[in-house]
Amino acid sequence: MPRKKKKIKKVKKYKKKKLKKKVYEKETKPNQVKKNNLEQGNISRISKNFEQKIEIVKIKKQNTEKKIFKIKDYVVYPRHGVGKIFAISSKNIGTIEVQCYEIKFEKDKAVGLLPINKQSNLRSLSSINQINKAISILKEKPKIKKTMWSRRAQEYEQKIVSGKIYDLAEVVRDLNKGNDTLVDQSYSERQLFEKAYNRILDEFQIVLGVTHEQTQKKLDKALKRNQIAE
Repeated sequence: MPRKKKKIKKVKKYKKKKLKKKVYEKETKPNQVKKNNLEQGNISRISKNFEQKIEIVKIKKQNTEKKIFKIKDYVVYPRHGVGKIFAISSKNIGTIEVQCYEIKFEKDKAVGLLPINKQSNLRSLSSINQINKAISILKEKPKIKKTMWSRRAQEYEQKIVSGKIYDLAEVVRDLNKGNDTLVDQSYSERQLFEKAYNRILDEFQIVLGVTHEQTQKKLDKALKRNQIAE
């Protein structure tokens, strides 16, 4: 009899263990399915996002505009002075293909790019008549306003940046000290004078077709300057 009792106990223990295993297996299966579904969902989202990022962007061409200037033409770019067009090329700016003038500024040893649809910012070199009129402006007496220098300096800078030959001549005329020493002229005054003077000098030289020294003498004679400007 005692032996039979022991056997019954063993059977009961075995059954309990089996039940525990089955319950554990039932609890773990749904969690694994959820994890798998989440992983698949994430993969599909990543693949969709990746497909969206790889979209090919088409480069749009800029609206065509008739070219006013040609290669080897001299032009005046207000912010940089006299330059020479040495090429016309296409450049990609963002998603737009833009046709540009490539302008070489020999004095600054720089190359500038200007879109053809912005060519209204350029101007051709002055004519001989315009040069003669500019020389007559240089011969006039300086017209200096009785205002603060800071305000006058802004006006002079705006005239220089305009690139207009007559405005440049007015700046040179008003800031010219003639035969006087440069003691009374401030550093900023001299800078503005030289900037406008050099712009006019470059343009005069190309239009008149003479050397740098000859152009300088012509300008200094009109300004009544014995010293040759540097």
